[in-house]
Amino acid sequence: METIKYQGKILEIVEFDVTQAGKQMVFEKARRSPGVRLIIPKDGKILLTKEDRHEVGGYDYRLPGGKVIDKLQDYNAALASGVDIKEAAREAAVREAREEVGLAVDARNLSFFHKSVCGTTVEWDLFYFVASATREAAQEFDEGEDITVEAFDHATVAKMCIDGSISEERSALVLLRYLSQNP
Repeated sequence: METIKYQGKILEIVEFDVTQAGKQMVFEKARRSPGVRLIIPKDGKILLTKEDRHEVGGYDYRLPGGKVIDKLQDYNAALASGVDIKEAAREAAVREAREEVGLAVDARNLSFFHKSVCGTTVEWDLFYFVASATREAAQEFDEGEDITVEAFDHATVAKMCIDGSISEERSALVLLRYLSQNP
């Protein structure tokens, strides 16, 4: 059983029962709606977004993406109703490709690549998809977003993962895995 001890707009604190080594214990975790990230290969390069991010104090490079479900209450309702979160992430990837990159992607042209699990005390999964067969569309930014799209060759992307130009370290690791499988 779990109990929500605090709920904000993006994050909640949840207590839950765990039986470990025959002992009953109460654990807690922070939980937020999962995210989606897109790896978009195009003409031998990888598309990255350059975004102004308050958490890094300026611009950094990122994989395009966003929340699977925007509101925490909607995410909890989806969990309670048994929604397939991986399929919801696929739909979010289609939306994020259009909004952030200006590319139309059919959900059938998204290959699931990896699910990154944050840890035991923080539940914030990231679903990674590889997009193929894209076509141009208009970007549709949310208010306050400052995003440009740039294409980089594989060697440069690998260097950016290592030197911190891509500051979301989970995504940097997933990108390095992708590059090692797709030289």
